[in-house]
Amino acid sequence: MQHEKILILDFGGQYNQLIARRVRELGVYCDLLPYGTGIEKIREYAPVGIIFTGGPNSVYEAGAPDVPAEIFSLGVPVLGICYGCQLIARKLGGKVTHADTREYGKCEIRYDTQSALFAGVAAKNICWMSHTDYVSEVPPGFRVSARTATCPAAAFENAAKKIYGIQFHTEVHHTLEGEKILKNFLYGVCKAKGDWTMANFVDEQVAALKSKLAGKKVLCAMSGGVDSAVAATLVHRAAGDDLTCVFVDHGLLRKGEAEEVVSVFRDKLGMNLVKANARELFLSKLKGVSDPEKKRKIIGEEFIKVFEKEAKKIGAVDFLVQGTIYPDVIESGKGASAVIKSHHNVGGLPSVVDFKEIVEPLRDLFKDEVRKVGTELGLPDSVVQRQPFPGPGLAIRIMGEVTEEKLQTLRDADYILREEIAKAGLNGEIWQYFAVITSTNTVGVMGDARTYEPVIALRAVTSVDAMTADWAHIPYDVLERISSRIINEVPHANRIVYDITSKPPATIEWE
Repeated sequence: MQHEKILILDFGGQYNQLIARRVRELGVYCDLLPYGTGIEKIREYAPVGIIFTGGPNSVYEAGAPDVPAEIFSLGVPVLGICYGCQLIARKLGGKVTHADTREYGKCEIRYDTQSALFAGVAAKNICWMSHTDYVSEVPPGFRVSARTATCPAAAFENAAKKIYGIQFHTEVHHTLEGEKILKNFLYGVCKAKGDWTMANFVDEQVAALKSKLAGKKVLCAMSGGVDSAVAATLVHRAAGDDLTCVFVDHGLLRKGEAEEVVSVFRDKLGMNLVKANARELFLSKLKGVSDPEKKRKIIGEEFIKVFEKEAKKIGAVDFLVQGTIYPDVIESGKGASAVIKSHHNVGGLPSVVDFKEIVEPLRDLFKDEVRKVGTELGLPDSVVQRQPFPGPGLAIRIMGEVTEEKLQTLRDADYILREEIAKAGLNGEIWQYFAVITSTNTVGVMGDARTYEPVIALRAVTSVDAMTADWAHIPYDVLERISSRIINEVPHANRIVYDITSKPPATIEWE
């Protein structure tokens, strides 16, 4: 099935992937390509609409990102956002001016609701601005369709040519009816039908994989993470017993996760799953190692060795399954070419497998779409909604040397945190939450005895894309229950602290 497509030209703005996600959430397929994409490739892509994103440059600077003038003669609707809006103005004969003060944050805006872009939207509204330059004169043949107190042309348009410019960001939730405005462009202006659904994706992908993989040997490295789990399940639908999954249990997963991988994929779904139990090996290699980068290197190298050993037992395979997703593709060359996603965040995996071709069934999907595909495939929420988890696992949530005692303590503390967050109904609001064993020991008194144990830190953040994150304002009574349970139920725990640092300046993980 050939999907209708929106082409998004990327000018380097911070919200660009978010624009693409919003378009897809509204049921229309899109791709994010570099602004320098040639006019012939754009014609070949045959979009039903084109969106120019925001970006950090000024359109009047020498060498500023540009587009070919022919793009406006294709007869395809164009929407410019922020920098994209200013680019349209300058290219078509308007004027862009540097403002004395930057307009940033929530702004009151007035829309002309006669515009197709603002149909059904409240005339007096709130939008999100982020710019210093502004359009001081709209191009000939265009009219202003929205204003703020400081921006005389917050939106402008030529409805006959279906070219629209908006200075604000529809894609962020701070713009109150931004989704409706974007929907108006997709369905009202571009006349999209909305044929992009995860149910359609699964049907089409399984059919394509059946044709490609018929009678071939297929190998997949299973980590327990969302991407590899969904990729393996999708391929299993098509390849059945011709797929072999190798799960390296390095003993650094959270409580119950290794057992769940076997239960879900081997026992319930009937996959040919090989579990390599390497817990003692990894623990012995990490003995005496405190430096986080050394830990990462050791875990990466040992993982490859264990996987190679298992892969050699299987022999040559036709296809190696990778859980590459669309952000990986974008970040590896702005959509120009895909990078092989190294399993568990370590390099070198493909080089140790004798295979003919890589298959990446999720390479066109964003993370939220991958989760929806997992649900379509019948995977449990405990797998589909699994939080981001570092490749080296709990090894980098233990400051200093990794020991079996610390791993047990951390697993139990982390499990209690996750259990209480879920009981409080906060698991859908918080992006990521976990426990950390610090390298600082403090004195405690339990019963009549003095204790001296490592401080356990709790970390919980809210985020959209992990680029920035705010610490989660967990209610005091929930924090109190978590702390009390960890102290009472977990050995070697006598002090709990809560990390209230946002990113930046801190990172989400501690190491």
